[in-house]
Amino acid sequence: MINSEEKSKTLIHNSSFSVRFNEVDSLGIVWHGNYITYFEDGREAFGRHFGISYLDIQKNGFVTPIIKSVCEHKFPLKYGDVCRIETTYEDTLAAKMIFKFKIFNQDNKLVCTGETIQVFLDNEGELMLTFPPFFVEWKQKIGLL
Repeated sequence: MINSEEKSKTLIHNSSFSVRFNEVDSLGIVWHGNYITYFEDGREAFGRHFGISYLDIQKNGFVTPIIKSVCEHKFPLKYGDVCRIETTYEDTLAAKMIFKFKIFNQDNKLVCTGETIQVFLDNEGELMLTFPPFFVEWKQKIGLL
């Protein structure tokens, strides 16, 4: 789904997951650090859906390390919960990828929000100040340019 606004464009993908036993702590709720893993799962599902997976990025000679992550907890998740993660790519003119996340429980209650920012490094570890050509092509193909 492409969402076009006046100044920014976004792509949104929804995927689901179930909370596993090994993800909860002694209180019976999901340990806070696992939400970052759920964000990663959301990015992976987004990449597969829109044709821009980490493997696609690596095949083109780049990596995209995370330089910022934010996670805000609203309500806890518990073992067995079936959840939905909404992953939104927020287009930007800067050579980076911004993803925003919303995690909902099985009652469609918002339990967590977050954001990650990734930059592009080439095979030598040099920071790219402009988007790599393959990424520009992807943005054109998907309708962001």
